Amino acid sequence: MKPSCAALAVSALLAVPALAAPAPAASAAAADEARTIVSELVACGTRNSLSSWTDPRRGIGCGRDVAVKRFGEIAAKSGGRLKVIVDKYETSGPRTGNVKVPMENVYAVLAGTDPLRSKTAYVVSGHLDSRASDVMDAKSDAPGADDDGSGVAASILSAAALSTRPGGFRATLVFAAVAGEEQGLLGARRLKEWLGQQGYQVGGMITDDIVGATNGSRDRRPRVFSEGGPDGVESPGREMARRLEELVGRERVRLVFRRDRFGRGGDHLPFAEAGLPAVRFTEPLEVYEHQHQDVREDKGVQYGDLIRFMDFPFLAEVAALNQAILAELAAAPAPPKSAVLGGAVTSAAKITVDAEPDPDRKGFEILQRETTDTRWKVLRAVDQPGQVVLDNTSTDNEFFAVRSVGRNGHKSLAVPCVPAPAPPVGSVPARPPGR
Repeated sequence: MKPSCAALAVSALLAVPALAAPAPAASAAAADEARTIVSELVACGTRNSLSSWTDPRRGIGCGRDVAVKRFGEIAAKSGGRLKVIVDKYETSGPRTGNVKVPMENVYAVLAGTDPLRSKTAYVVSGHLDSRASDVMDAKSDAPGADDDGSGVAASILSAAALSTRPGGFRATLVFAAVAGEEQGLLGARRLKEWLGQQGYQVGGMITDDIVGATNGSRDRRPRVFSEGGPDGVESPGREMARRLEELVGRERVRLVFRRDRFGRGGDHLPFAEAGLPAVRFTEPLEVYEHQHQDVREDKGVQYGDLIRFMDFPFLAEVAALNQAILAELAAAPAPPKSAVLGGAVTSAAKITVDAEPDPDRKGFEILQRETTDTRWKVLRAVDQPGQVVLDNTSTDNEFFAVRSVGRNGHKSLAVPCVPAPAPPVGSVPARPPGR
């Protein structure tokens, strides 16, 4: 019998020297809480989005109730700062038979404390729904422990950790548990729409999807997927991934520079496709026999997304990483509005920074990297927006970016420097020097 792809992948990873253990971050109590949350979701039998919304014991409505109860308990401890919202809507798609069906998302919203930043939202989401082998099968058991009870647990754990922070955060945090992912990312599309209806600008979005197991991998770092932009390198999501790695270190996260796993997708995609910062967290090694499968045993192989395959300390660590980047960005000033690069065919790079006034901003950092490098280095700190001249610096060999730095030390996402817009058609361009 030929070994499965998963078995081959496990063998390959076991042959790699073990990485240094990540710095401790997640507590044993968080791991225990994650186990309890996932157990409650699994007890719903199935959470297929086409199953019952009204049965309290079986179906997607049971899963919604778990999320509402958990977020409600956290809201009660927050002194009223965290607000729980059940967003009911109708939607359709090929995986609903192109017929409108009811859906519900659950949001826990921690309002920002600063009027300058409170309408910027940083979002973390897991999807409530699960599936059997047939995505339209709303009756068979579909425990969905890892896909995606784990992501819902990460969102709930993050709400619990961040909603009681003294002083709150400048920007708004939204902790979500959405439906309809398996039916075509329907809940995520609704989440993006809802945020816009409430007047929020999305400053960053995380989807936690399949973040509950390590499956024997010696590399215990979660993978963080971020797509590139038109050049294949820069994008708002890529800057979010880089900032996360800078915060926590390469020993705790593994950046993967692609929009998602090959041939697959997740709830960050509606946000990334809109040009918003969005990333996906996923476990280091997936076992496909445990995903999108009817629960069964066949030729000695156990199929199905069962809780016994979970790694709850790992899940708690993923939640802690979520909390690190969410807290950083929600406490930081807004990124610069723009960063324009000039100085072609000269011996100096000229960077013009435009930013809204912010009394809590200390200044900016100019970042640089060789065109063949993937990570930024801090080149210079500046106090004010305007033009920065970098003498004896080639615009040909390096890329540049700018980020805001708060008086509290927190830093925004980087904004890559781009050339000035081309002059209008019909205008006479200035002659570059040296030509």
